[in-house]
Amino acid sequence: MENDFKLAVLIDGDNIPSAYVKEMMEEIAKYGNPTIKRIYGDWTKPFLSKWKNLLLENAITPIQQYGYTTGKNATDSAMIIDAMDILYSEKVNGFCLVSSDSDFTRLATRLREAGMKVYGIGEKKTPDPFIVACDKFIYIEILESRGKESESSTATDKPARKSQVDKITPKVVRLIASTISDLADDDGWAFLGDVGSLLQKKQPNFDSRNYGFEKLTPLIDSIGKFEIDQRDSHRGKFKLIYVRNKKR
Repeated sequence: MENDFKLAVLIDGDNIPSAYVKEMMEEIAKYGNPTIKRIYGDWTKPFLSKWKNLLLENAITPIQQYGYTTGKNATDSAMIIDAMDILYSEKVNGFCLVSSDSDFTRLATRLREAGMKVYGIGEKKTPDPFIVACDKFIYIEILESRGKESESSTATDKPARKSQVDKITPKVVRLIASTISDLADDDGWAFLGDVGSLLQKKQPNFDSRNYGFEKLTPLIDSIGKFEIDQRDSHRGKFKLIYVRNKKR
């Protein structure tokens, strides 16, 4: 991602765990330069105290938002108002909304209507409407798993931490197969980079890491229903990977 692609990172402190904020910020840096980083919550509440040291370490600005009414989430309103102010300031190219709350569905949709790229980060309990409203949605459990793997230095391309890994269902296989077919040339081959991009558009939370693989290639290879072909690029400096559905 180009360094001049600026992101506003807005975090809902009320329902996002603080334990893996370092991994979360590293993930966000893959997609752009987080020039605005804010977290919203009522900092008078004890349960937010775990965030305090992490905010200094990651240069995240805390925004105080009192809960004026019992049972109502004032944090949502504050985030939404700030997001619209940032949008109209024209200082960023995209947003990263960190929350598992479906209340941000309309905000994500509105930002995309304005031409913004929208990334979402939240737990696997996040409702589907918010997930599909984003261009890409990343589960925080992936980052949690990666953080623990890096601590033990056991990360590989093979599925790990089975309790955290989603099963590759027939529905997932059909999604990959249909996407390859959508992009295939006359011989059935499709460029893997294009396949990955279209998968993301069809299903914003599609991520090979959900299934225990760091990259899409080993995920597809593990299924056994697809052929993989590595070809030299025109400049010969790297390989281009193509895939196709195996003939029955």
